[in-house]
Amino acid sequence: MNEEVRETRDAGTAMKSVYTTGEVAKICNVSQQTVIRCFDNGKLKGFRVPGSLFRRIPHQSLIQFMKENNIPLDHLDSGKKRILVVDDDEAILEMLVELLERDGRFEVRVARGGYEAGMLTQEFRPDAMILDYKLPDIDGTKVCQTIRMNPNLCDTKIIIISGVADRDEIAELENAGADDFLRKPFQIDELISRILELVQV
Repeated sequence: MNEEVRETRDAGTAMKSVYTTGEVAKICNVSQQTVIRCFDNGKLKGFRVPGSLFRRIPHQSLIQFMKENNIPLDHLDSGKKRILVVDDDEAILEMLVELLERDGRFEVRVARGGYEAGMLTQEFRPDAMILDYKLPDIDGTKVCQTIRMNPNLCDTKIIIISGVADRDEIAELENAGADDFLRKPFQIDELISRILELVQV
């Protein structure tokens, strides 16, 4: 299982003809175990790699499975990394969305608070979250802890942005599961570089 998960992280999903179970799980917004169960009981057609336990799902089989189960085709073959920006400052949200989408490698959604971020992570399954430390309803530490408690979001990278966090707060955020920290104001090129490094585009 671990080998298959690692393989999934290393593989791109743009215009693929065959998918791993981990890639299918991300595209369909379900757990990898659910995909494996569907494969094993014949609901999801595919094949096993000779000489291994790895399961593979052809592109057409995946489309058929998604249509039969009313799963949106939005994320199929987009090739873009999903980024969730969480901040209550409308100017920052607008700037980040514009600059990240202009880059062309990202699909971007926004949340204006911790509660909304929690709902969107379940639906959107972001590859990375850009999270403001000081939110109106909940602090970044709680958001990090909530995400890290969800096994379906174990691959989501969290980049904290803040102009006010001190050294102890940054250490607390790292302990809660944050992957990186950027102090406001920051250069967009630096943020994009950090994102690409974390999600291995």
